[in-house]
Amino acid sequence: MSRATLAALTFFVLQFVAQPGAAQTISAHGPDQNPRAEDPSCSLKPAVSGLQLVCATPAFPREDADDDDADSSASAVRIILKLPEGTSLRIAVDERTRISHVGELVKGHVVETVYAFDEPVIPAGTIAIGRVTQISPVAKWRYAQSYANGDFSPFHQYRVTFDRLKLPDGRELAIQTTVAPGSAEVVHLVSKKPNEEENEKHKNAAAKAAGAAEQEVKDRVHEVNDTAHQAADEIRVPGKMDRVKKYLLAQSPYRRQYIDVGTRFNASLNSELDFGSETQSQDQLSSLGVLPVANTILHARLVLEVSSATATRGSPVVAELTEPVYSSHQELLLPSGTRLIGRVLEARPARMLHRNGELRVIFEHIEVPGSNLQDVQGTLEGIEVDRSAHMKLDEEGDARATDSKTRYLSTGIAVLLAAAAAHPDVEHGTVDQAGDPAVRAGAGASGFGLAGTVIGLVAKSNVVSIAFSAYGASASIYTNFLSRGREVVLPKDAPLEIGLGTTHPGTGRSGRGKH
Repeated sequence: MSRATLAALTFFVLQFVAQPGAAQTISAHGPDQNPRAEDPSCSLKPAVSGLQLVCATPAFPREDADDDDADSSASAVRIILKLPEGTSLRIAVDERTRISHVGELVKGHVVETVYAFDEPVIPAGTIAIGRVTQISPVAKWRYAQSYANGDFSPFHQYRVTFDRLKLPDGRELAIQTTVAPGSAEVVHLVSKKPNEEENEKHKNAAAKAAGAAEQEVKDRVHEVNDTAHQAADEIRVPGKMDRVKKYLLAQSPYRRQYIDVGTRFNASLNSELDFGSETQSQDQLSSLGVLPVANTILHARLVLEVSSATATRGSPVVAELTEPVYSSHQELLLPSGTRLIGRVLEARPARMLHRNGELRVIFEHIEVPGSNLQDVQGTLEGIEVDRSAHMKLDEEGDARATDSKTRYLSTGIAVLLAAAAAHPDVEHGTVDQAGDPAVRAGAGASGFGLAGTVIGLVAKSNVVSIAFSAYGASASIYTNFLSRGREVVLPKDAPLEIGLGTTHPGTGRSGRGKH
């Protein structure tokens, strides 16, 4: 063995031994996750999710190389940019798609940039192409339930798979995904109250100046991401008129099934995607793992679903950062994939008499891949959910299922129509057995929607009107006041905003910088 080779091997052994905590690093997914741990030139470093293998940039010194050159080359760290299996892509549909047969083309775009470590590898606006892969038959009990409510064309459960991405730079990627059911109307819930926003407007001049400087840094860091996001989502979300049209269409007893424009899907990767690597100096990573200052908002996704129906006090809650966090000096603090670990603080399941569920979660630990757990205080500040979930966040981050106040109005109208139908229409001393046409139409709509209206008008029978209106009033009372309430469900992969508070006493590191 030559002297140069022996010197190179000795250098890499010393580099590996000198790595802090290299011998005791454990992945969030369990030990023994380093398939090349026997290679002294490699070590586990924080990457996307859990730990990724990171190797120092090869630096085989020449025989005449001095020590300064060797130290300079050894300070470079190669970060492997991979999206691991399970990474979620948030995709919104761009074109209305008919659910009629398997194989129907589905086109959409990625609405949130996906990062590997700190590199945006799938920008917002990336085109996603998939297909309808399954259309399930409607169960008999669902047919009976739909027919009882005047719906003669119940919708089928279907499955979509996205298999191709077209990046803005023209590259195409083949992917394999598992796609969760889509949300036709997504709402962004926040816990901040209007009066709190007003208080922010009255900050003193010093606070405003500091906030403006930090915001400027944040804007520069995410300028490309925000621009692409806004361009991709412009005029793609259904407005109020579209919702009105869909409501009127839903009253029809026969209708076709579509995937509407703006429907959002969470597509989880079935296998990892490799985007090469990037090289950073030790100085660039010197602040890695340092906590941001209090009141920083972290953008994350929920790793596992949490429901008020099944959760109990103390149940674990895990989220992963979907965006890297930087300091005001553009130092990387927390890479994408950093885990936030918390628990359920309060869970109350839904009960009969239409009492809705409640759920409160907190985050108590943060884990930068390759580092030890650090104590934090994090609260749920925002979440994206389906509008049909009827959920809201209060100022403390508690998630609650709510009911529309119109339930009182709709139930009252149903009861009044039942009373009007039961009261005979007397004119000139005789009873009109057909009843008033307006009452017949209203009674039919109360019980069976548009189909009931048509039947009530055609039948010209007061008995039919009484039956429809009684059924409608009973169903409204049961649904709005007697039935089991709604559960609070924080779905898997739901986008979260987590407010990072001050660290708990005993934390070994103080936070600095702000995203």
